[in-house]
Amino acid sequence: MVRTGRRDDGTERAALRADCANCFGLCCVALTLTRSSDFAVDKDAGEPCHNLRDDFRCGIHTELRTQGFPGCTVYDCFGAGQKVSQETFEGRDWRRAPQTARQMFQVFPVMRQLHELLWYLTEALSLRPAVPLHEEIRRALAGTEALTRLTPAAIADVDVAAHRENVARLLLRTSELVRSTVPRKKKRSRRGADLIGARLHRADLQGADLRGAYLIAADLSGADLRLADVIGADFRDADLSGAHLTGSLFLTQAQLNAARGDAATKLPTSLARPAHWGG
Repeated sequence: MVRTGRRDDGTERAALRADCANCFGLCCVALTLTRSSDFAVDKDAGEPCHNLRDDFRCGIHTELRTQGFPGCTVYDCFGAGQKVSQETFEGRDWRRAPQTARQMFQVFPVMRQLHELLWYLTEALSLRPAVPLHEEIRRALAGTEALTRLTPAAIADVDVAAHRENVARLLLRTSELVRSTVPRKKKRSRRGADLIGARLHRADLQGADLRGAYLIAADLSGADLRLADVIGADFRDADLSGAHLTGSLFLTQAQLNAARGDAATKLPTSLARPAHWGG
């Protein structure tokens, strides 16, 4: 039996979940949209989406998929939106304080990346097999959190790529420690592998290294992904029906939202079953 060795980190992650009611619609303004199967229109960064209402809510929120905006249902800011809106800019929105707009839209993508790292580090700290690294993880967590508390100008200037690289090395070491507990012969790494459309029905992927793997439209129905490292893996349109994802390492809500699943898909308690899965 594979044990996840995971402690409850729900409370710590509460601030790392999007709270659109306390955000100034930043993902609908700050980001660039390119007309594709994900977005029905082209939109430049800094240009409000035509579906954004005056109250910063989406006018077609319940119809995004049918109206040609499935990419919006997949996007997750990890709580960066409300952080920038209510803390970094102290509740001053870009409509009533237009002088803040340009800087706010520069800060948001940086904050989003920092919050994503906070999500991963918080999870890493909950993994018992990674106890030998917990002190390093705590320092990285505190350092990342400190970056999110800087002034707007300072946040915009953060070398987020360099910071991500440092954190990534620590997360990889964490992953290796946790996956080493899987009681079986180590399998070949599938890191960054092209598994687009792969037939992996009921595959035993316990403890697999799937970091950055391309799993677009792959059949993962009934697959065992416990303790598999899926950080950065592309699950767009992958079939996760009946898959066992409890204990998957560094899985995010955005990855689930991009995939297909059903009521039989087993999920970590920290993540929600996407509405479009049904059941």
